[in-house]
Amino acid sequence: MSISRREFVRLVSATAAAGVADRSLAQSMTTPQHDDPLGIRKDFPVTREHLYFNSPYIAPSPTPVIDAVARFIQAKAEDPLTLGPMLGETRAVREKFARLVNADTGEIGLLSTTSEAENIITAALDLRPGDNVVIDDLHFDTTVVLYNYLREKNGIEVRLVKNIDGAVTTEAFASMVDDKTRLISVSWISHQNGFRHDLKALASLAHAHSAYIFVDAIQGVGTLELDTKDCDIDFFAGGTYKWLLGGFGVAPFFVRKALLDTIEPDRRGWRQVKNESASHEFEFYEDARKYGYATLAFAAVYQLSAALDYLANIGIESIERHTVKLAQRIHRGLTEQGFNVLTPANNRSSIVAFEHGTDYARVQSQLDKANVRLSFREDNSQIRVGAALFNNETDVDRLLEISKTWRS
Repeated sequence: MSISRREFVRLVSATAAAGVADRSLAQSMTTPQHDDPLGIRKDFPVTREHLYFNSPYIAPSPTPVIDAVARFIQAKAEDPLTLGPMLGETRAVREKFARLVNADTGEIGLLSTTSEAENIITAALDLRPGDNVVIDDLHFDTTVVLYNYLREKNGIEVRLVKNIDGAVTTEAFASMVDDKTRLISVSWISHQNGFRHDLKALASLAHAHSAYIFVDAIQGVGTLELDTKDCDIDFFAGGTYKWLLGGFGVAPFFVRKALLDTIEPDRRGWRQVKNESASHEFEFYEDARKYGYATLAFAAVYQLSAALDYLANIGIESIERHTVKLAQRIHRGLTEQGFNVLTPANNRSSIVAFEHGTDYARVQSQLDKANVRLSFREDNSQIRVGAALFNNETDVDRLLEISKTWRS
């Protein structure tokens, strides 16, 4: 970033006048990017201009991934790809994603959004009066909208487990689950405060009552290890514009092989067709390909394909170890500074949320001047921070240097 000495002095003076330690801003402009344990920071141009902690909202894609999309777009301008190669890339994405989450390729379909998946699940389960669905108050908004609608339309009971100090235990779910429970639905990692559910324990609870478990995995997959066979979940989905480093318009959808016959598609279209006879009789796919019914956002498919290669080259285990360590350091630092941290201590996700406890306009102004990107939530009284694979210890130092001035 190019900046004159006069402008630098003006910005630092203004920041100091607002009560921010001026070395925070100075460091953001002068500290070299030497702290890079995963060796990938150069691939993220966002780190050159910004202190970026907003991946739980939208994660930046690395340059090799953007290059793959650029090649696709350029081909569309010069000599557009035909359907065959694009469907071939779709098959490759399903295979790569299956390896990422230890699933069979046939268990992976491609939808457009996470919310689409949960609508397919609930339609297939044919929920009726007497059935209940158990969710928690750390879930994403779509789930609340969906099940409130099904309560009004189908007469089901929606049971809400409330968090205690930012956590919802399996025991708390157990108090709500009974033999009329058809489905437990959770966000693996809460978008609100980063709380990480114990999926294996919840799956065991659901199955003990002949119920199913659906997981919104958008805030975890790509930055945390997910093994579908080990945790024994039934269904999950996750958009790819966050931790998977992809784009908008494609969302992998997992359905456990034994349940593929139970979960039927809720619509029909050409992409489900395996074979067509001369008399227009159709044979449909029987695996998870049957859930994709229409033309995909193929640019997003190519973007995801490159992103999955990129993540596999680094290793999700390494990414989880790195990002969770940074998040826990942020948690400790904020706690020591006296903030009300909304994320439970020792939580193993990449997200931390806290109440900033001061004037929003002042905080936003300081962050803007220091080129910090993060999310304000709950009427701007809370801040959500996400530690991504490209973040480093220096980033955390800068953030905490700024945040400590809000306690003065």
